[in-house]
Amino acid sequence: MTLSTGHEQDSSAPKAVYIHIPFCTNKCFYCDFNSYVLKDQPVMDYLQALEREMEHTVRLNPPGKIKTIFVGGGTPTVLTPKEMEYFLKSVRTYFPAWSDDIEFSMEANPGTTDLEKLSVMKEGGVNRVSFGVQAFQNSLLSGIGRIHNTDDVYRSLENARAAGLTNLSIDLMFGLPNQTVDMLDESISRALELGLPHYSIYSLKVEENTLFHTMYQKNQLPLPHEDDELQMYLLLMSRMKQAGYVQYEISNFAKPGFESRHNMTYWRNEDYYGLGAGAHGYVAGQRHMNIKGINPYIEAAGKGLPRLDSFPVPAAEAMEDFMMVGLRMAEGVTSERFNRQFGQPLDEVFARPLAKMLAAGLLEQTPVGYRLSERGILFGNDVFGEFIGSVAVNS
Repeated sequence: MTLSTGHEQDSSAPKAVYIHIPFCTNKCFYCDFNSYVLKDQPVMDYLQALEREMEHTVRLNPPGKIKTIFVGGGTPTVLTPKEMEYFLKSVRTYFPAWSDDIEFSMEANPGTTDLEKLSVMKEGGVNRVSFGVQAFQNSLLSGIGRIHNTDDVYRSLENARAAGLTNLSIDLMFGLPNQTVDMLDESISRALELGLPHYSIYSLKVEENTLFHTMYQKNQLPLPHEDDELQMYLLLMSRMKQAGYVQYEISNFAKPGFESRHNMTYWRNEDYYGLGAGAHGYVAGQRHMNIKGINPYIEAAGKGLPRLDSFPVPAAEAMEDFMMVGLRMAEGVTSERFNRQFGQPLDEVFARPLAKMLAAGLLEQTPVGYRLSERGILFGNDVFGEFIGSVAVNS
């Protein structure tokens, strides 16, 4: 039996673009993303290098009609209105064909947006903004290294609406140092009062190379007890459901029709362009990672594609990825999509872990495939781990 990654049959160009703006006003205590404090950075040189990378990329893999664009960071909204205008014009130049219902998202921090900047974003094609709010208690915000306060949140959302941006989302976090279940409850109440179409609510992960990791190792990080963290997750799922939001992915809740279509690209293991310092992309069965540092990236983009690494994804690994990211979604994975992508039956390739997880009550069968059960959502990482190294290959 020959394994295929599916990309040989499907040579259609990626329909999704991720672009990384790595600048921040400061580094949050929990952040391990590829980001750099803005002061004294060569921002315009970076934007020009990004333009060069776009040029090299589309020459090598010409784009089709783009359905989603996502600008992440860092904090993309630290760009000045003039820099923002230049950047958005570059995107339009090299990815000119947009679907009529394109979703063009940009991450923003409250306090780094004003009406002028948001208007430039709207004018340049951005139609969805995701604000990193994290909590509605100023004491918690300063404790995680955020520079905004709750007043900034309300002002930023007001400015976004004044600029004509209505598809808005906010991120919240739980499991923060000194956070209680009641504090999270209050944050959810205040978030829901805003009546937004989308909310992302993540648990804190203590990552290496962060201030929190150093504190954790010294036993100086007052994290909630794991029982409290479980209560927080159960509470947020229940509150969001009561308020009419659909939990379409482990950490994401939306009004019907307002799910993040760009993130669905990742969760369905589909191709996407990845541009910018440290960005990852997945095109025609090849994954790549770009050079991380600002100046090394600028220098490399002047000479060609600024790649740190690029490699074909083995079929077995692509199949495991399909399961691990696909099961994050409430809809789960479909046998038909798996078969279309890999030319193999899902039930055979993953017979052992599927049987084990069904028996444990962590997975359930749907008319079209498999999804996490209600209990499985609480133990997602355990379920995903079962699919690593478990591809059955019959010769």
